[in-house]
Amino acid sequence: MTTKNVIDDSPLTGFHKRLLIQSAGGPFLDGWLLSIIGIALVGMTNELGLSTSDNAWAGAAALIGIFFGGLAFGRLTDRIGRQLMYTIDLCVLVGASALCIFADEAWQIIALRFIIGVAIGADYPIATALLTEWLPSRYRGAFVGSLIAFWCLGATIALFLGFGLTAWLGDGAWRIILGSSLVPGLIILILRVGTPESPRWLMSKGRIEEAQQVLRRVYGRDADVASLVNIETSTATLGFRTLFQGEYGRRVFFCGAFYVCAITPVFALYSFGPQILSSIGMAEGNMSNLGSALISLLFLIGCLPALWWTESLGRRPLLIWSFVAMLIPLILLGVVPHVGWLVMLCFAVYALASGGPNILEWSYPNELFPTEIRATAMGLITAISRVGAAVGTFLVPIGLENWGVSGIMLVAAAMTLVGLVVSVLMAPETKGMSLSEVSGLGTPVRAKATATD
Repeated sequence: MTTKNVIDDSPLTGFHKRLLIQSAGGPFLDGWLLSIIGIALVGMTNELGLSTSDNAWAGAAALIGIFFGGLAFGRLTDRIGRQLMYTIDLCVLVGASALCIFADEAWQIIALRFIIGVAIGADYPIATALLTEWLPSRYRGAFVGSLIAFWCLGATIALFLGFGLTAWLGDGAWRIILGSSLVPGLIILILRVGTPESPRWLMSKGRIEEAQQVLRRVYGRDADVASLVNIETSTATLGFRTLFQGEYGRRVFFCGAFYVCAITPVFALYSFGPQILSSIGMAEGNMSNLGSALISLLFLIGCLPALWWTESLGRRPLLIWSFVAMLIPLILLGVVPHVGWLVMLCFAVYALASGGPNILEWSYPNELFPTEIRATAMGLITAISRVGAAVGTFLVPIGLENWGVSGIMLVAAAMTLVGLVVSVLMAPETKGMSLSEVSGLGTPVRAKATATD
């Protein structure tokens, strides 16, 4: 049996399932940390006397940190390996979360949220690259895409927890709310101990004997590294500049563009969902937090059918039709008077439809780039996406004061329309292809429309 058959054509094993849980722990914690700030901000504002500008910076700081974390540590992960960085970034997440409990000034919260963002930005390329490089081809899209479902799960649990703690302890619970991520963080850190290095990465660095040992540890004594030699050592000259040139440059543009257009409205809803719901009279105080938790649950539910469709329908039609379904409720929220039931219906439709782009934000970048620059590309694309997300999140509280909810929703609709156009013009189909086939230059990003579009 060749190594290619062992990795790309193997059945789903217990190792793959454990690796999924280990890798998903980071996104789970990320969703927890990024979403819970919306609830904590209410208590922080009252106790620390935060201004509107302080609120905006506290909400956007983690997203700015993700920009720098993805940009710097994606490349570092390609240089020194996935397994080492896999543990270091989680330690930083846990430590910064613990320090939030003791913060007593606005700048401390903003600084710690920035550090948390840097660690999150590092985890995105690390966890997704490691998982991608171990998965059989027929499970790759669904498994890598499922990481966003764990992100939504973490966000949903955190929001319900934040609602419960606020109802029990009042606005003063914000310190406990921010520090609550310590428990899952420590559990995930323990689970990640002993995760094996990616044999594809080892091969790309010429460490053939180590790759052979790792493969035999996972697949048994008959596993053979020989067929990976040509596949994984042929990209050794690729570097950061490669991502701005030719076909790989176009792939970066495609992934970054649709990622920005999909994620910016989502982060605005997550970070300032309670304020948005309160501003349209749907809920006051802590009940708006419950509304945000329910919306987050819908984001989670929306990911589940998308995981099936990414392998059955394919990546391209899933992305295109999801953007269409996301656009309609945002337009309605922008032009129709705000009736409570209509607002919740539109939020629900948007959340359910967003599952397609959400899972492909993780799958596409890891499929479209070779091992030597996979984490670098994912880090760069994550950084690009967070520019839009950070700017959008920073402007939401300011926009609520000046434009109202309708104006914000129309801006979100315009971004979604751009994402739809980019997807129609550039989205490729990668379903059923081996990782080496789809990440090579033989697979053009610009794809023709098919009957399923």
